[in-house]
Amino acid sequence: MIPTSTLNALPIKRKPASFDFVAAFYDPLAGLVFGSALRRAQQAALAHLPPGAPYVLIAGGGTGWVLGEVLRRRPAARILYLEASAVMLRKARARLRALPPACAAQVEFRLGTEADLPPGAQFDAVVTFFLLDLFTPPDLRRLLLRLQAVSCPGAVWLVADFCPPSTWWQRLLLAVMYCFFRLTANIHARQLPPWPAELARLGLRQRWQARFFGEMVEAAAFSI
Repeated sequence: MIPTSTLNALPIKRKPASFDFVAAFYDPLAGLVFGSALRRAQQAALAHLPPGAPYVLIAGGGTGWVLGEVLRRRPAARILYLEASAVMLRKARARLRALPPACAAQVEFRLGTEADLPPGAQFDAVVTFFLLDLFTPPDLRRLLLRLQAVSCPGAVWLVADFCPPSTWWQRLLLAVMYCFFRLTANIHARQLPPWPAELARLGLRQRWQARFFGEMVEAAAFSI
């Protein structure tokens, strides 16, 4: 038998979160539960992309629906598409192939997390849609600090995510969602982290905000 003192000294290794399993049905499931609300929130946030030809970081972009939305609004944009799920990334690549061929040269796909961002990169816009809710507060702080470090002064940070529930059915829905994704994607968060407060701690200034789905979903634009 291993002594208790030795057991306590052993490092605890957690399996990293992965959305590979849910990638095949993620979008249909979101549509079934939320209708068009999540996409409308993202579209509203994307209206605040910088003008011209911004360099855009899409972190945790999922199956790639947002790619076409960004390129439709900013046809000259350059995009780094960062996604931790290999299956999600394949789906995003397939979506890009359905766009005009010239778009392929504007998008760089990268499998990984914020730790895998290219050194020295500086983005004009950071897009985090339904990403910040996946983290515990300590992990969220590390993520936000890293994303802020790769943002140009005056860059725009676009968010669409869940808000603290205000009704019983919202609390129930959020609890079911966290339970489901802990089981299927191994996320470590058990409740919604205070992502607006964490963004404020970094000194970001909210310039626009709107609510959707009974005010359970927030879309916002921040200045860095």
